[in-house]
Amino acid sequence: MGDANRVNVIFVQMFVRKKKNRSGSTSVVIVEKRAGKFKELRTLGISCEKSEIERLIIEGKKWISVQTKGEDLFNHSRRLAEEKQIIEHLVSNIEGILINGTQLLLSRIFTLIGFDSVDDDILKQLVIARLSQPMSKLATVDYLKSHFDEEIQLHKIYRYLDKLYNSQKDKVQEISIAHTKKILGGKVGLMFYDVTTLYFETDFEDGFRENGFSKDGKHSQPQLVLGLLVSKDGYPLSYSLFPGKQYEGYTMIPIVEDFVKRFDLDNDFVVVADSGLMSKSNIELLESGGYQYIVGARIKSEGDKIKKWILSLEKQDGIFHETQKGKARLIIAYSGKRARKDKYNRDKGVSRLKNTYKSGKITKDNINKRGYNKFLEISENVHVIINEEKINEDQRWDGLKGYLTNTELSAEEVYNQYTSLWTVERAYRITKGTIELRPVFHFSERRIEAHICICFVAYKVYKELERIIKSTGIELSVDKVLSIAKTVTTLKVRLPLNGTIMHKTMILTRKQKEIAFLFDENFWTTV
Repeated sequence: MGDANRVNVIFVQMFVRKKKNRSGSTSVVIVEKRAGKFKELRTLGISCEKSEIERLIIEGKKWISVQTKGEDLFNHSRRLAEEKQIIEHLVSNIEGILINGTQLLLSRIFTLIGFDSVDDDILKQLVIARLSQPMSKLATVDYLKSHFDEEIQLHKIYRYLDKLYNSQKDKVQEISIAHTKKILGGKVGLMFYDVTTLYFETDFEDGFRENGFSKDGKHSQPQLVLGLLVSKDGYPLSYSLFPGKQYEGYTMIPIVEDFVKRFDLDNDFVVVADSGLMSKSNIELLESGGYQYIVGARIKSEGDKIKKWILSLEKQDGIFHETQKGKARLIIAYSGKRARKDKYNRDKGVSRLKNTYKSGKITKDNINKRGYNKFLEISENVHVIINEEKINEDQRWDGLKGYLTNTELSAEEVYNQYTSLWTVERAYRITKGTIELRPVFHFSERRIEAHICICFVAYKVYKELERIIKSTGIELSVDKVLSIAKTVTTLKVRLPLNGTIMHKTMILTRKQKEIAFLFDENFWTTV
């Protein structure tokens, strides 16, 4: 390198040293270190007494302090100039600044789960980008370059999506299942199932994206039905996509059977599902397949004998009642909190009915039996009145909930396991919210499936980060940790003499220091 870039800096240090003599005595001397070389400046004294040696050391430190304070103005100015030169030299060799805190953190978790065995860096970068800044694949290319300095061309991403669909989708789910079983002690245990719908910004159906009942209220737009299996605590196990017209009640058995067959599982788990997914045929299929289940019961649709029995039961929190129904047990529970919610929802619905139909007339478009319209009586002349007897009858069911199971679990355990169904609902909230499962910017079936698979992996990484955070005892959510991580930067500094690049991650602010342990190499050896 030229003289303009050469920095000649001489650091001078003075310190007290104890030196053992052959006679057994100790000499206390003041030593100067200059440019890596040592020089004895002054001998303070020699002694064999410990107290005298300590006194000489104190005297030497005072002498050094006086000399340092007495430094002349010229030397002080020279050191200021040297300091400035060093900083300027450092800054001039900075190659770049990466805003890569989430990349550093999520790469660790991606590897910890075992997804790196897929052996394709594009999957990791797409998953990290999905959790850091979810956007279209085109925008993701720019994000990866500007924040992480990762150069991935768009056509390679599209080519990878086809590869993921064709050969890696099953492997990804196998890795997720193996890791989930590991953290759950070796077996799945409980398996929760639910469905959601994904709509598309188009008016055209294609046999896969079809119009159907939308959970997002987008009934006029084509959609897909997504079925998801999760374990206890919400760890994702498997998923399947169905055409948009598919009735959700027909999705559960295929995905459960496919899950068991593909991953060679024993029937050592309990399927938990909402009453909306259950039918007589589904119950029969679960039983014929040897599966244990806990499902919500449609108690208002039971026969007169069972309904009469249910309504005669004592309504008290924590008290469970049960009866045999075929090969299963029907368990009835009461909740005062649920009763208050049922009453609030009904009062709100009836109030809306009164405002909507106060004229006593109704248009054909409004004639249906959905929601609280079940309380209306419609005459031949399309005049309506609110039936108070139906309202009073409905009140009798407030707070009551039924559960159907063929397990040997106690009634209270069945109740507790069923209430954990919220883990699937939360999974959908996270994937549709934080991970932005939709909008989907793809139109072919294989590209859509690959996009869902990337979101599945991203959710698994999200849940593992949540588990790790919880195990450390810090009271921060995953979203908060990711938000802080987005502010963590890394300096890329070129070392002029050997031409290599040094990376230095900057943990500076109070918030960043709260999660500093997540960027510590030693922490990940103990996870």
